[in-house]
Amino acid sequence: MSRRCELTGKGVLSGHRVSHSNRKTKRRFLPNLCRVTLQSDALKRTVRLKVSANALKSVDHRGGLDAFLLKSRDDVLSPKALDLKRKIVKAAAAG
Repeated sequence: MSRRCELTGKGVLSGHRVSHSNRKTKRRFLPNLCRVTLQSDALKRTVRLKVSANALKSVDHRGGLDAFLLKSRDDVLSPKALDLKRKIVKAAAAG
């Protein structure tokens, strides 16, 4: 299982740990991932996703999971989130 946000695509970054003597050693910057259950209004069910804390704030700011997925680009979404977006668009068109 990768350390990647399913909504924003945010992943692991690499860089240097710099000591006081300016010696550089490799380190990894891990994203702040949370396993959350979000409610989809269009599908009338809950969905479990692994998202970053920043994405969780963005979902709340945009007005819910459905609005966030409809506004987001397809290339940053995970396959699970992309499938969810397709189902939401289909439900919105039908209802």
